[in-house]
Amino acid sequence: MAQVAVAARLTKSLCLSSLPAATTLHEIASSHPKGVAKVVLKKGKTQIFKDGSPMVYSGAVDRIIGRPPPKTGDTVLVADGAEKPFAWGLYNSVSMFCVRLMQLEEEATRDPSCILEMERLLEKRIQEAVELRQSLELPSTKTNAYRLVNSEGDRLSGLIVDVFGDIAVVASSAAWVEKYKPDIEFCLRKIDGISHINWRPSVEILKEEGLEVVENGVSYAVSIEGQKTGFYADQRHNREFISTISNDKRVLDLCCYSGGFALNALKGGASEVIGVDTSMAALELARENITLNNLNPGNISFLKEDVTKFMKGALSRNESWDIVILDPPKLAPTKKTCFIGAAKEHDVAA
Repeated sequence: MAQVAVAARLTKSLCLSSLPAATTLHEIASSHPKGVAKVVLKKGKTQIFKDGSPMVYSGAVDRIIGRPPPKTGDTVLVADGAEKPFAWGLYNSVSMFCVRLMQLEEEATRDPSCILEMERLLEKRIQEAVELRQSLELPSTKTNAYRLVNSEGDRLSGLIVDVFGDIAVVASSAAWVEKYKPDIEFCLRKIDGISHINWRPSVEILKEEGLEVVENGVSYAVSIEGQKTGFYADQRHNREFISTISNDKRVLDLCCYSGGFALNALKGGASEVIGVDTSMAALELARENITLNNLNPGNISFLKEDVTKFMKGALSRNESWDIVILDPPKLAPTKKTCFIGAAKEHDVAA
């Protein structure tokens, strides 16, 4: 299969090299062998995307030019109201975000080799992500759990890749990620130190248990069947910061999941730490993490309770803490539930 993929890449490269030279998105799209549809935005809706917002919402679209119309995962041009292309991206016919932008015209002009070629862009962006993490000394002997690809932060909107030891866990939140799964895996398999790839939410997700990782010298048992990729690797610096301000403090960690903030608080010398979450599976991991780090269980406890009810009870008992950490899960996963999510957020904050 790998040989077939490489052969396909080579064939595609040879075909592209025979195209006439072009300098603008429009010219390159015009010379593209398959033709490229154009998503035209409403007047006045362009600037936000030129300024860097990578997700074109359907309400900003005026019309789509192209026959047949684009399918989910197809590359498309994105144009202003005068039909002048200023970017290209990947189309989704059913999502509220109908295009995920991949290159603006200025950067496409600087690097024309990737224009409308998602396979090439993936290789380039993932390699840049690897080099950036290496410059931050990731991975290291102290940290083998980290976020390798951070969606919009690495210019690959909808793709998250967390690394736990030699396992790369891919979290997909965009249809294009599923379409380009073979290409993403091809790029990840070339990275030194990665031996396994776990794909979420694919039904092929591995049923591995007992994974242990290290972050800033703190060990964690991680379930890669848990929330998101199994561990919130993007909170690494925040967890480390908590450890620096917790000495002799009473710390409350709400929505604590597997205890990342709570453990760092105790490592930082907190006199008492309480973690609260509704997930028993997460709390079992948190308690396991106490043992993994040889921490004093007498100074830390994890409670299974709704955080709103817990806080109301704490207020009635006139309890207080020096540091309160609140990192709730997504309360409004869709546009339709935003008002419900806002009400939940108000209840928690109140």
